[in-house]
Amino acid sequence: MLAEAGAEAAERAGGPLAAEPGKWLIEPKLDGLRCIAVRRGEEVKLYSRNRLSYDERFPELRRELASSPVDNFVLDGEVVAGVGGRADFAALQEGAGEATYMVFDLLWLLGRDLRDLSIEKRKALLDKALPKTAHVRPLRPLAGEPRALLERACQEGWEGLVAKRAGSVYKAGRSHDWLKLKCGCRQELVVGGFTPPRGARAGFGALLVGYWEGDKLAYAGKVGTGFSEDELRRLAAKLKELERPTSPFATPVGEKEARFVEPELVAEVTFAEWTPDGRLRHPSFIALRTDKPARQVVREDCRPVQRLGGARRLPAGARGDRGRRGR
Repeated sequence: MLAEAGAEAAERAGGPLAAEPGKWLIEPKLDGLRCIAVRRGEEVKLYSRNRLSYDERFPELRRELASSPVDNFVLDGEVVAGVGGRADFAALQEGAGEATYMVFDLLWLLGRDLRDLSIEKRKALLDKALPKTAHVRPLRPLAGEPRALLERACQEGWEGLVAKRAGSVYKAGRSHDWLKLKCGCRQELVVGGFTPPRGARAGFGALLVGYWEGDKLAYAGKVGTGFSEDELRRLAAKLKELERPTSPFATPVGEKEARFVEPELVAEVTFAEWTPDGRLRHPSFIALRTDKPARQVVREDCRPVQRLGGARRLPAGARGDRGRRGR
């Protein structure tokens, strides 16, 4: 199940959500990798949202899940990595920091499909499946009024919140029952090309990115900041392998020296806003996303509550401080 992007986060938090007190569960929007965990007897498997295996990537999480007293379940959650008390997606991608599995849903338990139960009932059963370990934690809903929670989340540097409709069942695909409330503009975009490096810069100059509109890849602009030297070199090698002679974009790029690639890589970026002609304003690269198929990338509307940069803090309980009071 996927959340629908809140086109007007502040308005949604202060409007429809606030107008329905008690009808929404509010959770932190985590800065990590979506992960489905499946246990059958002694076997534990971890999958990305497009069914890539995470088994070798997070062996410690598999061991901890195998220690649960319940030997048959399917969990949904997010793997995050903490660096200096904050969640850092780039660090997670690079294997740095300590990985923690924040579990927010239970889809299957002891041979029973739970997806038709209400979200409240699924969460009530969640603790029965989770082991009492250091790196597998339940993600608890936050207490408070949606607008105040969103304002606080943005002030504290979170990526945002996710609002989940009380009483809702678990359905595959995007749903109005789950809403993203973003603090800033941030989304995945498809890499369709690049510009050559200039001066002393290695690798490439900027990524040319876009999003799908039906069967057409719309050009969204170029991303030239946010890369480390190592990322420039690694990405340049990937781009070279995917080069093609023609543009994959349906709309003109306008870069004289542009070089094009097969639209297979997905980059997550932050940016200030969408311009009226559908381009990114002041974008910055975060990391490649290997857990989302490029063909699923579409434009997400964004009207940020507060534009913030930098790494996002981990919610309480994801920082290795189980005894501290939750937010």
